[in-house]
Parts: sequence; structure tokens; C-alpha cells
Amino acid sequence: MSLNGIFQYFIPKDKKFFPLFQKDSENLIVLGEKLVEALNTEDLTRRKELFKDIEDLEHKGDEITHQIHLELSKNFITPFDREDIHRLASALDDIADYIHGSASRIDLYQVTEITPPIKELAGLILQACQDLNKAIHELRDLKNVRVIADSCVRINSIENQADYVFDKAVSELFMYEKDAVKLIKYKEILSALEDATDMCEDAANVLESILVKNA
Repeated sequence: MSLNGIFQYFIPKDKKFFPLFQKDSENLIVLGEKLVEALNTEDLTRRKELFKDIEDLEHKGDEITHQIHLELSKNFITPFDREDIHRLASALDDIADYIHGSASRIDLYQVTEITPPIKELAGLILQACQDLNKAIHELRDLKNVRVIADSCVRINSIENQADYVFDKAVSELFMYEKDAVKLIKYKEILSALEDATDMCEDAANVLESILVKNA
């Protein structure tokens, strides 16, 4: 039996890793949705509630990551490289951390006016999380390799778009914002949001590595 055949033989039997990765990526979508909703509401009380939801979801993501690492320590046979399982779990955890970090900065800095670039970056994060979820759902049997590859390409494109939004927004901040404290606050928030899209690209890179090794 070829290595690919062996790989396919073991995948359907995996009851641990794929459900956990799917649960993790679905949690990221909810995180992205909560972030977009929070940044598009004018109701500050509702925004505060959504930020608390984001914190809770980030903790939920931490628990899933811990469970993946626990399963990794207990299982000798894994559906793909142990290193890639670790890298993918860590990348998904980083996305949740940066989404939570972005919300926390807005809350802690008491920023109430949400600018269009901040909203746009939040929307791009959600799009990237949706594509990640789509790709991860196809990992189980790798029958739809094209779906995974296309999702990774879109995530790379989203990250490039986020870079452009970030660079333009920061440039305009330095050009027009005269309040130094306000400038620093907005730059920090924009940076955290842009970093979240970087983490999405990192996760896509891990998925592409898994494809190269196993498809």
C-alpha cells in the first residue's frame, strides 16, 4: 500500500483531531461575527456585552487547543504529521488571541468612535475565518483538495487586502490626527486587527503544507 493509501486508511478512523479542529474553526467564525457586530453597533452597552462574549469564546478556544495537545500526547497514530497538528492548533489559537486582543484594546482604551478601516479589518478577519473553516471541514478525507487550496488562496488575498487597509489607515492617522494619544490608540487597534489576518494566513500556510505532504 502506498503512503497516500495508508494515510487515507487511517483518516476515517480518526475520532479525535478532526472534530476538534472543526469545533475550533467554527468557534473562530463566531468570534469574527461577534467582533463585526461589536464594531458596527452604536450601542455601547451592547458593544460591552459582545466584548465579554469574545473573551468567553477566546477561553473556549484555549480549551479546544489544550484538548488537541492532550490528544496529541496520548495518540501514537495521527491523521497527519504531529508537527502539523501542533502548528495548526497553535495558529488557530493565535487567531482567537488576536481577535480578543483587538476587542480588549478598544475596551481598555475607551475608544467609542469606530473608524471605517477598523470595521473593514474586522470584516476581513471574519471572511478569513469562514474560509479557514471551509478548508478544515475538507481535511478529513482530502477528496476536495481544490476547496482547501482555493480557501488558502483567498485567505492570502484577504491578508494582502488587510495590509493595504492597515497601511492606508496608519498613513492617514499620521497625516491628519493631531492628538498624539488618540493616534497611538488607533494605531495599536489597527495593528492588532491586522495581526489577526496574519495569523489566518499562518493557518492557511499550515493547511497548504498538509496538502503538499498528503494529497
